[in-house]
Amino acid sequence: MPKIKTNRSAAKRFKKTATGKIKRKKAYHSHILTKKSPKRKRNLRKSGLVSDVDAPRVKKMIPY
Repeated sequence: MPKIKTNRSAAKRFKKTATGKIKRKKAYHSHILTKKSPKRKRNLRKSGLVSDVDAPRVKKMIPY
């Protein structure tokens, strides 16, 4: 069996945690920030987790 290639675009967007969950950045924090409240922008800084439904697909993209 050949090795599975890592999807490089996924590798740049997601990281695996020690428990095997997938970490991700939150959306809507790149531009048009003037109309967003400081509280909203502060909460967007934190990382989120990929939902349980999408996690198996992402795990296939970043196998190592």
